[in-house]
Amino acid sequence: MDLKGAHEAPILPTSDLPEEFDWRDHGAVTGVKNQGACGSCWAFSASGALEGANFLATGKLVSLSEQQMVDCDHECDPSEADACDQGCSGGLMTTAFQYLLKSGGLEREKDYPYTGTDRDTCKFDKSKISASVTNFSTISINEDQIAANLVKHGPLAIGINAVFMQTYIGGVSCPYICGRHLDHGVLLVGYGSAGWAPIRLKNKPYWIIKNSWGENWGENGYYKICRGHNVCGVDSTVSTVSALHATPQGEVTLAERKNM
Repeated sequence: MDLKGAHEAPILPTSDLPEEFDWRDHGAVTGVKNQGACGSCWAFSASGALEGANFLATGKLVSLSEQQMVDCDHECDPSEADACDQGCSGGLMTTAFQYLLKSGGLEREKDYPYTGTDRDTCKFDKSKISASVTNFSTISINEDQIAANLVKHGPLAIGINAVFMQTYIGGVSCPYICGRHLDHGVLLVGYGSAGWAPIRLKNKPYWIIKNSWGENWGENGYYKICRGHNVCGVDSTVSTVSALHATPQGEVTLAERKNM
């Protein structure tokens, strides 16, 4: 996953970060969704980040459409011509944000419902846009900066090596060895200071990740992974997005939430 095309987020102060933080407690996270057999994790990661940003901009939590991106987003990474968003065959969160900047935004889930299939036609209706991206940026691999951006800007779109997610049941996943080849897009929603890591037989600090494999997977659809060592590449590709709310008629109703 390449994050070129977005600028790097400015360095934020980290001295006053809370010991623990979870955007689910603040109303910025929709219910766990299920991508099914479609390789659309990138769209769920991007929509989740925009849902959170839209909540911070408007005070309203709206479930946004992943299927719109699956059907309509064919954006390519400018530095890698063959790295394009390809529906159920994969994509990148940052190119999804580029698409959303160009298209104007996302419809609501209920207006453009998820089918989990590649379709030949794009049914995007610009008059039904519910949330728009104003800008996005990448975050350095420094975990304090990731935490600071999470607290300030809302849930973050991240890539991860999902090999240990396949057998995850609960607790803090803290493998001794995990490759950093990123093959799955997820949503970082919070962090904790100490959670039980079965393989380490001790408490470890952790990230809280919203997955898109349904509520019956993991801890009610969520994954906890060790924080502090870039385990499974969790810190390698992190991006934050800002939202501008528009009415279904396209009229801007609230000012941009700036994160630059």
